[in-house]
Amino acid sequence: MLIYVLRRVLIIIPTLLAVSIVAFLVIQAPPGDFLTVYIGQLESRGEQVADDQAQALRLRWGLDQPLSVQYFKWLRSMLRGNMGFSMVYNRPVTELILERLPWSATISLAALFIVYLIGLPVGMISAINQYSLRDYVFTVIGFLGLAIPNFLFALVLLWGYYQLSGNVAVGLFSQEYQLAPWSLAKVLDLLKHVWMPALIVGTAGTAFLIRTIRATLLDELNKQYVMVARSKGLSEQKLVYKYPFRIAINPAISTLGWTLPTLVSGELLTSMVLGIPTLAPIFLTSLRFQDMFLAGSIVFVLSVLTVIGTLLSDILLAFLDPRVRGAV
Repeated sequence: MLIYVLRRVLIIIPTLLAVSIVAFLVIQAPPGDFLTVYIGQLESRGEQVADDQAQALRLRWGLDQPLSVQYFKWLRSMLRGNMGFSMVYNRPVTELILERLPWSATISLAALFIVYLIGLPVGMISAINQYSLRDYVFTVIGFLGLAIPNFLFALVLLWGYYQLSGNVAVGLFSQEYQLAPWSLAKVLDLLKHVWMPALIVGTAGTAFLIRTIRATLLDELNKQYVMVARSKGLSEQKLVYKYPFRIAINPAISTLGWTLPTLVSGELLTSMVLGIPTLAPIFLTSLRFQDMFLAGSIVFVLSVLTVIGTLLSDILLAFLDPRVRGAV
């Protein structure tokens, strides 16, 4: 088990290095750079930028250097805990990310909790009661969850919440707690507001998990060892939980690594509709303006989440399924 974990940890370093290179190159792929977008906006407002001013800005932001030099400077600064300087927001990237990452993590973890809290039991019930009314209902709900865009679901929930309560569910805190210091009352107020964005963001993941658990559990329930155990009089509840469920849950655990960053990326439009200060809105802005340091750093942070999540899922999967340890 220890060797298995060490091998997985050693793979992280080259993986993150490769991801950082690809992210930097992809962000630089569109024609022009931040200065091109910035000058274009000024000229659209009737302002003229002299050539010497443009050159001074290019030197100031280091845009005159080759891509390789820009990348290694960014990589070196990241290793020192400094992710560069955001040209759009005129602030350090590390500061911007640390301000918003906790809110993204809060919504994503709450959404992840909802995904597994609903997806696992519903998928099991749907598989055990195949072709029943409950199975058909859950199947329809699952397809709706995959089909409805997050922003549309957010607008519908906002409207429904307003009709029922007369309040507008925007942000993560009530007005009186927005600038208040942390306290038990503020935490409870956060819990009262976080369920809506978490439910919206986790809808597609829940629907996907329901379909995954249903399919894998049905496949296991139709195997010979299950039929033999059933013929020997083993109770249906013990039969399902002892073997088929332990095998059917493997895909749900193995996908845990990319579920979290998927939820973070899925909160983009949801955060904008609900007015939540997460990473998603500034990521969209950084891409629009080709702010390479901010966009690249956010992609790198999401990649770190993916790698850490994958490591945790591999360890958990190896712990639950000895066949995984034996195959490595």
